[in-house]
Amino acid sequence: MTISPAPHLAASLIGAPTDIGAGARGASMGPEALRVAGLQAALERHDLQVVDRGNLNGPANPWQPPVDGYRHLPEVVQWNRLVFDAVYAELQQGRLPILLGGDHCLGLGSISAVARHCADTGKTLRVLWLDAHADFNTSALTPSGNVHGMPVACLCGLGPPELTGLADMPGGGPALRPQQVRQIGIRSVDAGEKRLVHEQGLEVFDMRAIDEIGMRQAMQQALAGMDDQSHLHVSFDVDFLDPAIAPGVGTTVPGGPTYREAQLCMEMIADSGRLASLDIMELNPALDVRNQTAEAAVDLVESLFGKSTLMRVPPLK
Repeated sequence: MTISPAPHLAASLIGAPTDIGAGARGASMGPEALRVAGLQAALERHDLQVVDRGNLNGPANPWQPPVDGYRHLPEVVQWNRLVFDAVYAELQQGRLPILLGGDHCLGLGSISAVARHCADTGKTLRVLWLDAHADFNTSALTPSGNVHGMPVACLCGLGPPELTGLADMPGGGPALRPQQVRQIGIRSVDAGEKRLVHEQGLEVFDMRAIDEIGMRQAMQQALAGMDDQSHLHVSFDVDFLDPAIAPGVGTTVPGGPTYREAQLCMEMIADSGRLASLDIMELNPALDVRNQTAEAAVDLVESLFGKSTLMRVPPLK
């Protein structure tokens, strides 16, 4: 049985080939690996009209040490401005943007664009952050200076103004309030980052919570409270998955969701009918095995758009 989205939904692929915010080289090759794994064809099997916009062209990675707690901040800002403009343009056309990363610092530009679009249209934004890491570091807390460990904090207003102000929100506030974010699959958090997550009140379904209550209940809680005015953004870091499934990432953390848990997560998002924008991040083909991780990511993303193993009649919308 297949649960399909609204017919003729228009989606756009946007490649962001950079590892500018990461601590390992290789995520810049992620967009092409996803294309090689058949992402566009997989989506088109589910009544999506997909256009590939090609790759954004930003600055090269200078591979320098941190300056004032940030590695490559000027280049990170430039890349995120490019992502913001590209994602915002697709949303203005009523299309569903799918950002192909690239490292997860680019979620700043993507989600800032979605937040601005929601402010423009009166929609309520909900963000699901599927990741092994909370990505809630600051320059004062980070052990590395890599900005791919900071995007959620920056989106919530904790970071340099060049990044926290990308959305240019009405009233000048941050792109997100912590209450709009649900983090799923977390299992690696730095000590100072952990304190900050608690102080800010993020709702986190870490792997212990998923072990205790199961993926089904975790996703029910993460998706609760949305309605017809809700815009659901999913930011999918491929290291969300257990390394046995997805070895091709720069920061593997054992103990992630099983393949079936990840499929259930994606299927329940699809069942919500609210998905309106997507990031696919941190795929590193240089560390992969025969494009295994890209193929797993494509399979799971297909489930976000209707592929289902559920042998039952889908609910009426």
